[in-house]
Amino acid sequence: MHSQQLHSDLPVLLSIGGHDPSGGAGIQADLESAAAFGVQGLSLISCLTVQNSANVRRLVPVELELIAAQLDCLRQDMPIHGLKLGLLGSVALIDWLGQQLAQARLPSPVLDPVLAAGGGLELSDTELLAALRRLLPQVRLLTPNLPEAQRLSGQRQLADCASALCQLGAEAVLISGGHNEETRLVNRLYDASGPIQEWDWPRLPGTFHGSGCTLAAASAALLAKGCDLISALEQAQRFTWNSLAQARRIGQHQLNPGRYGV
Repeated sequence: MHSQQLHSDLPVLLSIGGHDPSGGAGIQADLESAAAFGVQGLSLISCLTVQNSANVRRLVPVELELIAAQLDCLRQDMPIHGLKLGLLGSVALIDWLGQQLAQARLPSPVLDPVLAAGGGLELSDTELLAALRRLLPQVRLLTPNLPEAQRLSGQRQLADCASALCQLGAEAVLISGGHNEETRLVNRLYDASGPIQEWDWPRLPGTFHGSGCTLAAASAALLAKGCDLISALEQAQRFTWNSLAQARRIGQHQLNPGRYGV
């Protein structure tokens, strides 16, 4: 063993999601968010993409055998305290993750159900939606925006969406605002008992690439550190809002969150 002491107390977050070459969303967003909270990020790439700040043009799932081998290699070497799931891209990967979670080989995850690209490209179909629903009983926190919550639940009204998703098994559901024209952005947290808490934020001008990834990853990082759910969500939302307030125009379309220095 290397002479330096192992940092066995360092929180470790594993992110499984897509690679965004533009740096705004996906795995890079997860790693930057984890680092901002002093959490070591590990990553497994579920999908390679062709995308920029405007839209995803192509998605290529990574072979499941390679992902499984990478996870086995990591687990043999280091602890994993938290798990964040983003764009998964294949039914086979989702079902395999369900098996890993059922066998307690991974911690209960924060799931950001990426169903469509910001530019509109469809990233899911009926079979993938069904697979995500099968995964929900093993999810600690689900973080959809309203359109994602509607598609996953089959409901239209926000409270009905949350109720249906909790009935499907999610321990808690945070439905984020942002898909309307109001001047305030309201994020609402639910569990099986109903609404728990809501947070109200001023709406920032512009459109952002990776805001959902940032919120989910920051929440997962804080949970990996041992924070309780409400405290983790309060800190994660503040971090996300500040990251968007410091967003930078790298390309010609959506802004990249400024996650460093927040």
